[in-house]
Amino acid sequence: MTTHDYRLISADSHVLEPPDLYTSRVPAKLRDRAPKMERFAEGDAWVIEGVEDPINFGLNASAGMDPSAMKPWIKWEDVREGGHNPAGRVAEQDSDFVDAEVLYPTPRLSWAIAANDDAEYQLAMVRAYNDWLAEYCGHAPSRLCGLAMIPNCGVGEAVAELERAIANPGIVGGLLSRYPHGDLDIEPEDDALWEFAVDANVPLSIHVALVAGMPSSHKTKLPGDVRFYDVPQRILQLIFSGVLDRFPELKVVLAEVDCGWIPYFKEQIDDRYHRLGRGSGLKLTMPPSEYMDRNLFYTYITDHFAVRNRADIGVDRMMWSSDYPHVGADWPNSWRTINADFSGVDEDERDLILAGNARHVYGLGESR
Repeated sequence: MTTHDYRLISADSHVLEPPDLYTSRVPAKLRDRAPKMERFAEGDAWVIEGVEDPINFGLNASAGMDPSAMKPWIKWEDVREGGHNPAGRVAEQDSDFVDAEVLYPTPRLSWAIAANDDAEYQLAMVRAYNDWLAEYCGHAPSRLCGLAMIPNCGVGEAVAELERAIANPGIVGGLLSRYPHGDLDIEPEDDALWEFAVDANVPLSIHVALVAGMPSSHKTKLPGDVRFYDVPQRILQLIFSGVLDRFPELKVVLAEVDCGWIPYFKEQIDDRYHRLGRGSGLKLTMPPSEYMDRNLFYTYITDHFAVRNRADIGVDRMMWSSDYPHVGADWPNSWRTINADFSGVDEDERDLILAGNARHVYGLGESR
């Protein structure tokens, strides 16, 4: 596909990892420790080293179902094919009139790998996932656009794995779960990854939050929550650590965090910087909000408030996503929600949010 062929790109969708992804790809000495799928009375779930609960995935595979049928537990044979079969996924895209998707792993499964402090284990699992993803996306690299997992057990390892992964067709960026040196605070040695990402023109993503610890099964009785609790702290870290001054061309995508809160946050961090930051000796080359307007991008699933207030957010910062095949998706009726959201929005602005910004961030339709 060329850049002119894209009308709708989901900037945040997901795969469903097949049951043997890890056990069939990691070295033999790690096979018994690798994530594996097992059957329980309620359905199937991942059993993962260091995780107390089996990780079910029913709500990660419920797009298109009647709400009464959506439940946390499901059997693997009942999931929709496109989660793990690329030919099936292209057909599912066609059903929703989606031209391409940026693909993330299943969050709780990838979190458990990222939170494992055994470097040999983590690297083996990350490489196994990235190899499988490259094969999946290689089926239709203009439409299946994968984000490689970036290990967090050393900056050298992070750079090497991202470099290895993006050499494959269809791998368009990297996913941060922690900062590459290993925790949730930026350190000077992390500059090596930022430098590589800029030189390679590869965007880096944070999906909802950085990983603080091991995940748990879906148990909450709350019907839902908002997703932008963690990313304001990451924005402040990137700005006030000087990363975005040292690497002004770095592109960071904050996925599934919505957009409506951004104007308030930009106003407040500018105010606090001018009132407090300069008096403490902190010097930036421009107001904090301008880094957000230059370096950061945001994905949303449904955010009517954001579309109405897009000028204050930055039309060139916003990217629509379907979240397919997760419970938040409107598949196969995404355009119905989109058309309601974008009533009265100029065509040029609509096209940026629905496809143009993602084309730019990920270089879709262009040669790297």
